[in-house]
Amino acid sequence: MASARSFSEEQFQEACAELQNPRLSGWNWQVESRGFAIYRKLSRPTGLYEYKLIGTLRAPPDLLADICMDLGYIRWRIPQVIEAYETECNGETVIYMKMEFPFLLSHRDCVYVQQRRELDFRGRKIQVVLAKSTSVPQFPERSGFIRVRQCQVKLAVESDGSNQSKVLIHCFINPGGRIPSWIINLVAKNGIPGFLADLEDAYLRYQ
Repeated sequence: MASARSFSEEQFQEACAELQNPRLSGWNWQVESRGFAIYRKLSRPTGLYEYKLIGTLRAPPDLLADICMDLGYIRWRIPQVIEAYETECNGETVIYMKMEFPFLLSHRDCVYVQQRRELDFRGRKIQVVLAKSTSVPQFPERSGFIRVRQCQVKLAVESDGSNQSKVLIHCFINPGGRIPSWIINLVAKNGIPGFLADLEDAYLRYQ
């Protein structure tokens, strides 16, 4: 259930610390792409991989965080997102997102909480965005949609001293349904370079 304390102070501090000193024990390096090192680690209960992306983007930190929080822009950028809005539940802002996909792939929706903070960490200004799926009675499952119940994203970003940002992204998404895990893993691995290109393009068009 969502609560007013979905994310602790420690979680924000840990995101800042990992941006400056990534924790990679148990993670496997996969590839370098568009200035990022990509690592992954198996989540054994699901058979899926979680990912860490570490590198730089040609965008200032505050605008990268703005993009992550801007639901209107996300709807415009991602054609599969047909509905996305915020509402208050139990004293916290909860986001509902609905996605429709082409034939043979089931439609999905997700309920999640997200919080952004700017922290002064060891003399460095760092933007942190944390997000995770949640469950609230105000958003029961809808007929014809598979509910994404496992989704967690961490973004930490700081200026590298120029008009670029040092970025850490840690994410795990289980889309649910009956798609074999090996297909999901293959799509995720092959899709990350395109995701990074889209993120940089999103900044250029956001201005």
